[in-house]
Amino acid sequence: MNIKHLPITALVVCLIGCGTVPRDEAGTQARQWTPPESQAWYKSQPWLVGCNFIPSTAINQLEMWQADTWDPATIDRELGWAADLGFTSVRVFLHDLLWQQDKKGFLKRMDQFLDLARKHDIGVMFVLFDGVWDPFPRLGRQREPRPHIHNSGWVQSPGAEVLRDPARQDVLKDYVQGVVGRFRNDRRVQVWDVFNEPDNPVPQYRDVELKNKAEVALALLEKACGWAREVRPSQPLTSGVWIGNWADPAKLTPMERFQIEESDVISFHSYGNLEEAKKCVQNLRRYNRPILCTEYMARPNGSRFDPILGYFQQDNVGAYNWGFVNGKSQTIYPWDSWKKEYRAEPPVWFHDIFRANGSPYDPAETEYIKAVTSRARR
Repeated sequence: MNIKHLPITALVVCLIGCGTVPRDEAGTQARQWTPPESQAWYKSQPWLVGCNFIPSTAINQLEMWQADTWDPATIDRELGWAADLGFTSVRVFLHDLLWQQDKKGFLKRMDQFLDLARKHDIGVMFVLFDGVWDPFPRLGRQREPRPHIHNSGWVQSPGAEVLRDPARQDVLKDYVQGVVGRFRNDRRVQVWDVFNEPDNPVPQYRDVELKNKAEVALALLEKACGWAREVRPSQPLTSGVWIGNWADPAKLTPMERFQIEESDVISFHSYGNLEEAKKCVQNLRRYNRPILCTEYMARPNGSRFDPILGYFQQDNVGAYNWGFVNGKSQTIYPWDSWKKEYRAEPPVWFHDIFRANGSPYDPAETEYIKAVTSRARR
C-alpha cells in the first residue's frame, strides 16, 4: 500500500473505528501502543524502506537545517533519486540547538522538507536526539570536512554540557513537545525516533566523552519519551538498540530494556552479515511488535544490500541503510579512517549509494534495490 493511497489522517480514523489504538477524547494517542495496535498500524503502511538521509552539501544536522545553509534544491534532487530506487521513507536527524536558535524558522524548514518528501511519495522518520560523534555541537558556520575521514563533522544532540546536567535536560522538554506537537497528526511523518544510540561511547571522542554517559542518556530518554507521549502523537515512538543481537532478555542493559519495552515499534541497528542480521530479527520477534532496522549496510563488513535488503523485504522488516549520496559527511570511508590514513576514495565504499552527480557507485547494486522494492509493491 502506497503512502499516497492512505494518509495518516485516514489511518487514524480507521484505527479509531476499529478500536485498535488507545485514544483520548481528541482522538489521539494517549499511551504506548500495545503489540496488536502497533501491528495494525504497520499493516496499513507501505513497506518502510529507505535510507538515513542528509543532503550531500551538509556535514551534519546543523548545516542541513540552519537558514544560511538550507539547501532545498539539493534535497529535492536527491530525494528524487531515492524515489527512483523505490524508497518509501527516509530517516532524518534533527538537533535541539536548532530549536533554541530559531524555532519558527526551524519548523518552517521541517515543513518544507516534508513537502519535498511528499512530492516524491516518501514519508519521514525524524530523529530527535543523537548520542554519536562530536559531543560539543555549536551553532553557526560548521567546520569543513577533514579530508577522507568518516563523519568528521557530525555532532551529538544534546551536547555533553547539557546531557550531564539534569536541570539542563529538563529545558529540552520545550523542544520535544514543540516539534512532536507541531507534527503530531501530520500524515507526512511516519515515525518518531526519540534517541539514536544514546549510550554510544564514541571511541573517536573517548578523551572528552562523559564517563557516565549511559546513565545520563537513559535519564534523558525516559523523560523524552514521556514528553513526546504527553502531546499524543498519532505516529509511533521508537529508540533503537544498536549493539549485539539481544538473544537473552536477562542480559539486556538498562538502556536496551527501556528502548525495547517502551517503543511502540522495535528498531535496531546491524552492520554485520546476513546471518547476524537474521539473529537480530529472530531475537526481537519475541516482543510481537513491528521491527525496523534503522541502520545497516557497511560493505566491507559483509553488510550489503544483496542479500540483506531482500531478506528484510521477505521477512517484512523495515530497512534504512546508512548513507545516500557521497558528500560532506564522507561516509564512503570506513570508521577506521579516524586512525588509518586514506588519501583517495577507498576501493570499496563503506556507505552511500550515489555520487554527487547522481551516478550510482555500483549500477548492479541499484538495480538490485529497485528489484526488491518493486517486488514489495506488488
